[in-house]
Amino acid sequence: MKTLLNKLLESQTLSHSEAFELMHGIAGNKLNEAQIAAVLTSFIIRSISLEELTGFRRALLDLAIKPELNNADVIDLCGTGGDGKNTFNISTLSAFVVAGAGVPVAKHGNYGVSSNSGSSNVMEHFGYRFSNDEDKLKRELDKCGICFLHAPLFHPALKAAGPVRKQLGLKSFFNILGPLVNPAEPAYQASGVFNLETGRIYSYLLQNESRGFVVVHSLDGYDEISLTDNTRVFSPQGESILTAADLGLPPNRHEDLYGGESVEQAAGIFISVLRNEASRPRRNAVVANSAVAIKCYKSDLSLMEAVQMAEESIDSGRALKTFSKLTELQ
Repeated sequence: MKTLLNKLLESQTLSHSEAFELMHGIAGNKLNEAQIAAVLTSFIIRSISLEELTGFRRALLDLAIKPELNNADVIDLCGTGGDGKNTFNISTLSAFVVAGAGVPVAKHGNYGVSSNSGSSNVMEHFGYRFSNDEDKLKRELDKCGICFLHAPLFHPALKAAGPVRKQLGLKSFFNILGPLVNPAEPAYQASGVFNLETGRIYSYLLQNESRGFVVVHSLDGYDEISLTDNTRVFSPQGESILTAADLGLPPNRHEDLYGGESVEQAAGIFISVLRNEASRPRRNAVVANSAVAIKCYKSDLSLMEAVQMAEESIDSGRALKTFSKLTELQ
């Protein structure tokens, strides 16, 4: 382990096998908190290479507890976070809208590190009990069309690094890994990334796995479709630009997406969207991200048909009902 740490501290790039070994070391508690902090800091100073990312990812999936959910015929909606925008929980809300539209969702998430409220924070606030029990997750998916996978319960390395990540309070390569290591290994993936370089790495990795995927990055820095600027989209069809007009929606302002200063404030915004009581810009951001995910799963739909399905999920109360059923099952 010390040899690998020294390579990182000397700004040398790890090979695929070295990255794999290092992640196993983190998961096996062979590194103390100071050493884990050194690893994280080294990748804050420089970008992670494709070899390193694939090695880390392979190790995480190799070590993961892997629930078998619907023969992997599910979609995950997960962003990297780390964009510094402090938005409300758009991808988590979109997961319930998508599930309300009849698309099965296995949502991967974690506590916020560089934001006030990650997906796990808000789910925990509403009484969701995190579990890696396959029967519980299957029951939720069967009855509600959605289940939630709290990352540290499935990934030993994420659990080991969690306290250090929280203390640092900065985005790290674990942010990049998050959407790539859903332990259910879903056949469909809708991901948001905090920069274009990461988007292209995601596209390369997911293309090679023949998944149904869409990766989005708003050009003004959001790891989701913000509607505050155009969005770069990566999919099996290549790269494209998506505008608010393409979705039949008006542009947003940055302040429209503010997520509050506490989990309680984030939860208030969260439930207001599901109750269809939120501001139009907040609703539109959720509709936009939901629509792109629905189209990822149902490729035969037009984008506008997917937008209509997302809006109907909110308007009909099905998104709220999905959320209520899931929390009531706890």
